[in-house]
Amino acid sequence: MLTLGIEARVGEWHPDAESAPGMLIQAFGEPGKSLRIPGPLIRVKAGTEVRVTVINKIPGATLRVHGLVARPVGGTVTDDTLTVDDGAAREVRFRLDAPGTYFYWGSTTAAPFDRRTKMDGQLAGAIVVADPAASGKIRDRVFVISEWADSIKANNAPMEGTLWVPVINGKAWPNTERLTFDQGDTVRWRWVNASYVVHPLHLHGFYYSVDSRGDGLGDTTYALEARRKGVTSRMGVGATMTMTWVAERPGNWLFHCHVPAHIEAHIALDRSSTQPMSEAMYQGQMGMGGLVIGMSIRPRGAPAALSSVAARPIRLVASVDSNGSPTEPAYSYSRRLLVLTRGEPVAVTIVNLLPEATAVHWHGVELESYADGVAGFSGSKGKIAPIIEPQDSFAAKFTPPRAGTFMYHTHIDEVRQEPAGLSGVLLVMEPGAKFDSTHDHPILLTTPRREADRARIQLNGSLDPPPLEWRAGETHRIRLADILVGAQAGVVVKLVKDSTLMQWRSLAKDGLDLPASDMVMRRATVMMTIGETHDFEVRLDEPGDYKLEFRFFAFPTPLRAVMVIRVK
Repeated sequence: MLTLGIEARVGEWHPDAESAPGMLIQAFGEPGKSLRIPGPLIRVKAGTEVRVTVINKIPGATLRVHGLVARPVGGTVTDDTLTVDDGAAREVRFRLDAPGTYFYWGSTTAAPFDRRTKMDGQLAGAIVVADPAASGKIRDRVFVISEWADSIKANNAPMEGTLWVPVINGKAWPNTERLTFDQGDTVRWRWVNASYVVHPLHLHGFYYSVDSRGDGLGDTTYALEARRKGVTSRMGVGATMTMTWVAERPGNWLFHCHVPAHIEAHIALDRSSTQPMSEAMYQGQMGMGGLVIGMSIRPRGAPAALSSVAARPIRLVASVDSNGSPTEPAYSYSRRLLVLTRGEPVAVTIVNLLPEATAVHWHGVELESYADGVAGFSGSKGKIAPIIEPQDSFAAKFTPPRAGTFMYHTHIDEVRQEPAGLSGVLLVMEPGAKFDSTHDHPILLTTPRREADRARIQLNGSLDPPPLEWRAGETHRIRLADILVGAQAGVVVKLVKDSTLMQWRSLAKDGLDLPASDMVMRRATVMMTIGETHDFEVRLDEPGDYKLEFRFFAFPTPLRAVMVIRVK
């Protein structure tokens, strides 16, 4: 049996550096010990009886705690509410039989889980039930995402002027924990989204396997053959996830939420100004904040020999477009589509003709760290990728190891620079294959530059894209790439004729071919999140007008974008 005391108190929280401004917050801790965000970890082997005493030392508040309940194998889980009055203590006993990742949470405002944003927004802790047969084989780490905001709108969006801090294990970048691995290590992480919004989680430079998913009460571990890999995965509100990846290449790498607002430098808690972008860059902060963790992978053995094959030179210019303004800039790359060949080395020289610094991240591509595009961080000690200042350039050299659909986009001030126009699609073709624009259709989903248009979705840079012209009976490939700034809950895409849903064949996700068992004809709809790419094979035999429809997942709203397919 595990016997544990969990005490709720009020304490001062410093989500940034301990010397930075803090705030009073409600949090859990063990009796006689410091408060913790997240709360004390309950970690046991399957079959353990747990006895928890919950003590409420929050003055004048009634504490309601959820999640301290039994997890039977194959049974129904009932989430009872444990109510603890001010100054009282309550004991609860339960048995944890089903292996998985779970959590407990509390509230002093009687708010539901997804409305805890201020004083009680950090009252959460993880529960890990280890399978005795598997425990000890791979060490794992537990990460809990939470957020704090002093005011939000009805749709859980921060209000103007809101102080807002998203954190991982109670800290915001650059003060989140830095992790170190050896090249070749297998890394296993457990994630809990205890925040009130959705987070698409993106790993730079590597694919990861999603091994299990849960909702805090139940957890499903997938069979080995059912585990899918990607570089980005959506975590809903109250979701849990176990993931595994292999640290194959040395250097510095990031794992972060792909909603730009969740990784931008936030206003200090005393409302003092943040540092200028360039100054923050050179101090290793990269102008980021919030939901970011950094990793260093140490090399094993001698470095790999450099390729003697000449790299194909490519020039990518970032420049200013017309009709922009200081608050709504208009930028563009000289290419919206880059087509490379698997196994062919390239040297992409990014030329910055903007009035501000920038950098380019090759999203989903397995490459060397120095070329990854996080200025001031990518690379390794002694060779760190620089910021690309105005009128300067940087050469990203890499050899794409697989054919597929990827993206490239700015990795500096994404909230401004991505809607301004700094993103594109990267296609990697098999050797000998040529890109056929008649039958191969990359479609990039982006956020419009103008605030007045933000309720819509741009397709390939246009709010009113021209129709695709197809011939009946021919096979086409649709490549969807989502690099939206908002709508993190997801976008639902459907291929319809009138009101009839068509069929398509799934081919790939995040540039990785799906297993043959998944490459089947199915209803032509998919829910995408920021940072994902999806490839589909489509054949339309009947002439007429078809539509690719795009709607935001979170709201029963009208169409946000339409791409017409005219079949003759």
